[in-house]
Amino acid sequence: MLTFELARPRTDGLRILCLGAHSDDIEIGCGGTILRLLSEHAHTEVQWVVVGSSGERDQEALASAHGFLASATKRNVIVKNFKTSFFPYVGEGIKAFFEELKATSSPDVIFTHARHDLHQDHRLISDLTWNTFRNHLILEYEILKYDGDLGLPNLFVHLDEATCQKKIRLIMDGFKTQWDKDWFTPDAFQALLRIRGMESRAPEKNAEAFYCRKVVL
Repeated sequence: MLTFELARPRTDGLRILCLGAHSDDIEIGCGGTILRLLSEHAHTEVQWVVVGSSGERDQEALASAHGFLASATKRNVIVKNFKTSFFPYVGEGIKAFFEELKATSSPDVIFTHARHDLHQDHRLISDLTWNTFRNHLILEYEILKYDGDLGLPNLFVHLDEATCQKKIRLIMDGFKTQWDKDWFTPDAFQALLRIRGMESRAPEKNAEAFYCRKVVL
């Protein structure tokens, strides 16, 4: 199978923008891919943006982001406090914030939520990503949830077992406020990695999956 060599080393480094509606979304959706890219690029800059958080979740978001980005050459973690579950109703403020991001960000690749995600906050972030960044590679990640909206992704990033276990460990250690959720378990995260690995015939059986609407080769 012909592969898209996103991970090919670059002499000028890689600039990544990660966008998440809530404090654990980026980690769940693309945490393994971020860990892999950081391990394969000597000079990587990451801007990590959490749009909705509050209270104890603020500190969890900051600590987790820095844990995932420990080996980044440069990292900028932003945690905003827009009211969760109400994003479509406070969209004007979030839109203005995205315009501020556009003025300060020039990423090589953007990770964001999937367009068909059934969580209203996730969908708005996806829509604003495409509305705001019009000359960028955008990869949309998936979040497993009660709504059952997992679809048919068309781009896969293969992960080794060590990276998968590190991702899961960082998530579980970083977000103890979520331990009471029935979907927030190591086996659930591992199951999705294994399914996407099977679908893409990953050599070490695991992968994260994304939706790529547009790519220029």
